[in-house]
Amino acid sequence: MRAYDVILKKRNGGKLTKEEIEFMVNGYVKGEIPDYQMAAFLMAIYFRHMDSEERATLTKVMADSGDKIDLSPIPGIKIDKHSTGGVGDKTTLVVGPIVASLGVPVAKMSGRALGHTGGTIDKLESIPGFRTSLSEEEFFENVRKIGIAIVGQTANLVPADKKIYALRDATATVDEVSLIAASIMSKKLAGGADGFVLDVKVGSGAFMKTLEQAKELAEAMVDIAKSHGKKAVAVLTNMDVPLGKMVGNSLEVLEAIETLKCNGPDDFTELCLNISAWMCHLAEKGTFEECLKMSKEALESGAALNKFRELVKYQGGNPEVVDRPREILPMTDNIVEFKAKVEGYITAIDTEKIGIASNYLGAGRKTKEDTIDYRVGIEITKKIGDYVHPGDTIAKMYVSEKSEINDAVKLLEESYKISQEKPQVKPIILSIVK
Repeated sequence: MRAYDVILKKRNGGKLTKEEIEFMVNGYVKGEIPDYQMAAFLMAIYFRHMDSEERATLTKVMADSGDKIDLSPIPGIKIDKHSTGGVGDKTTLVVGPIVASLGVPVAKMSGRALGHTGGTIDKLESIPGFRTSLSEEEFFENVRKIGIAIVGQTANLVPADKKIYALRDATATVDEVSLIAASIMSKKLAGGADGFVLDVKVGSGAFMKTLEQAKELAEAMVDIAKSHGKKAVAVLTNMDVPLGKMVGNSLEVLEAIETLKCNGPDDFTELCLNISAWMCHLAEKGTFEECLKMSKEALESGAALNKFRELVKYQGGNPEVVDRPREILPMTDNIVEFKAKVEGYITAIDTEKIGIASNYLGAGRKTKEDTIDYRVGIEITKKIGDYVHPGDTIAKMYVSEKSEINDAVKLLEESYKISQEKPQVKPIILSIVK
C-alpha cells in the first residue's frame, strides 16, 4: 500500500477502508509516513470529509495507538464527561462531586490547557498540595474508597492524536468535523469509560460559533460512541457569555466551592445539575427527571460539598479550602475595576476576548512552557440583559505585577456592546443530542 494512493482516493471523494486508515495513522505515528504526505491526507479529509463508518474507524485506530485505561477493576457503570471548552468552564469541579455522591464512580482524566486559562488540572493545582499525578493503584483505590479521582492524562494516551493535532494546527485543518470528533472521542475511548456526556459549547467563546455547527459535531461524537458500544448524550450549551462569573484558576475553584454551597450563579448551577443528571441517567440511576431531582438533593444536602472535601483530602490538598477558600487559595488583592462609559443594556459580549484578556493577566499559557499565575483572572459582574449606568463596574480584573493590564482593558472595551434595546437572553442549555 502507498500513501500516495490513499491520499488520491480521498482527494477524489472515495471511501477509505479500515486497512487504509490504519496504514496512514499508524505509519505516521511510527515515522514511516512523512509530514507532507500526512498533511495532504488531512487536507483531502478537510475538503472531502468522512462518513460515519470512516469516522468510527479513524477514532478507534487513534485510540489504539498508545496506552488504554482498563476501568473494569472499579465496580459500577463509569460515565465520563467532556467539554469542548469555553470561558469560565469549571463544571468538572462541581459535577464530579455531585455524581460521585450519588454512587456513580468518577474516574476522570482531565487536561491542562494552552489557551485562555488553565484546564481542570491547572485549576485543581491552585489548591495548595493537590496532587494531579497519581499512580494507577492510587487512582483506582481513591475511586473505590470515595467514588472519585481526577488526574492528568498519561503521557502515552493516544499519541496519534497529539502528533496529528500538531500537524492540523500547522496546516489549517483543525476545523473539520470528522477530525475534531475523532480527536475528542479517541481520548474518551482510550479512557475506558462506559459512556459519555458531551458538553458542546456554542457561541462567541466557543470553537463552534453556530448551533448548526455544534449539532453536526455533537451528532458525529454521539454516533462514534454508539458505534463502539458506548452510551452517549450531548448537551449543547450557550457560550455567548462566560459561564458563571469567574474566569481564572483560583477564582474558578472559589466559584465551584460556592456553587457546591448552593451560592453559585444560576447559569452555572443549572448546567452542572443538568450534566450531573445525564451522567446519572446513563449510569442507570433513574430517568433524567429523577436524576435531576437527585442531583439537586445532593447539592442542597451538602453531600456533594462533602465529596469535594474528600477529593481534595485524598489527593493531598488542604481540605480546609472548602471552609476558607479566600484565605487558602492563592488570590491577589490587587483589583482593577472595568467600568461602563455609557448607559443602556448589555446586548452582546465577545466571550473569546474575555478569555484572551484573562490570558493577558496571566491566567493561561501563551506557550506550553509558560507557567500559570493562579492568583489572577476576571470576575464578570454584569452580563447580557443587565442595565448599566456610566461608572457601573462591569468586570473586575485580579492582576499581578506581571499582568499586561492595558492589553486586557483594550480587549474588555472591545468585548461589550451596550445599547438602548433590551436583548433576548438565551438559556444556558440550547439543545440535546442523543
